[in-house]
Amino acid sequence: MALSIGIVGLPNVGKSTLFTALTKAQVEAANYPFATIEPNIGVVAVPDARLQVLADMVNPARVMPATVEFADIAGLVKGAHDGAGLGNQFLANIRETDAIVEVVRYFNDDNIIHVDGRVDPIDDAETIKLELIFADIATMEKAVARLEKEVKKDKKHASELDLARRVLAHLEDGHRARSLDVSADEAPLMNGFQLLTTKPLLYVANVDEDGLSATPAAIDGVTPLPICAKVESELAEMDAEDAAEYLADLGQSESGLARLAREAYRLLGLQSYFTAGPKEVRAWTVPIGAKAPQAAGVIHSDFERGFIKAEVVSYDDYVTLGGEKGARDAGRLRLEGKDYVVQDGDIMHFKFNV
Repeated sequence: MALSIGIVGLPNVGKSTLFTALTKAQVEAANYPFATIEPNIGVVAVPDARLQVLADMVNPARVMPATVEFADIAGLVKGAHDGAGLGNQFLANIRETDAIVEVVRYFNDDNIIHVDGRVDPIDDAETIKLELIFADIATMEKAVARLEKEVKKDKKHASELDLARRVLAHLEDGHRARSLDVSADEAPLMNGFQLLTTKPLLYVANVDEDGLSATPAAIDGVTPLPICAKVESELAEMDAEDAAEYLADLGQSESGLARLAREAYRLLGLQSYFTAGPKEVRAWTVPIGAKAPQAAGVIHSDFERGFIKAEVVSYDDYVTLGGEKGARDAGRLRLEGKDYVVQDGDIMHFKFNV
């Protein structure tokens, strides 16, 4: 599944430093606004200790983790919806992503200029929120005008117009579209508006090194994920042994980026199932609630089209019973049909015919 998460924030909050560490890519992280002009793309592995356990059991030729795509999008400023800074170009880049990670500056550094001349995480987050809301208001004003014309020709658009008006009013009251209650029937119409503020959102607090063990101040009632981009940048340059020692010195059991990748995966409502054999051990990404044919289709569309059944064993049974043979001998390897809902950690093998 090609899933993209946009990393957004004001200029000089540490987005590009974080992205560079996240992907180990050479992204310009300069001390001035708009150093990032085009959205940089990086594909990041989702840490999952179960993969190595399976690999140790199977001894495959390769191990393939699940991945999430991150896009580093240039800093927004007040008035972006009206073209300030680099304006709507970047709002359009955000629109193409599936979710948003918003980096908010909590660290203090006189050598790094804040676009507004002071560090105020709550105000910064409000600036981004309002810019996205303003952009959505413009989108919905056009949608309402279009639908009013269509309703005059055909009343079948009346329910969509009613929803559009409710969404517009909700936005004008300063609320994200995501917080509006909509019915199951209205959800597809809501998705059709392609609004920025309907996207899942995760806050990252870019803290000082000594702030890693503290709880950042909440934003909109949500506690941000604390990460020190400077530390992550240093970790990215170390080998595994030195990085582990450095983290231990900081009182951390794992990097912030490992937690970010997992939280981003969770934010998108995703889970992993595995395939395990001599060629590879691999984590495959499916939405929570996906059924067996949909999971098969992630490997190849023919698998879904010609789906017959799936051989399934839970991760715990697979490990406890010593692999596929042990699970089969113990009667824990099951045959599941088209209605089977995939569980996180399932080891699956598909039967199909096309």
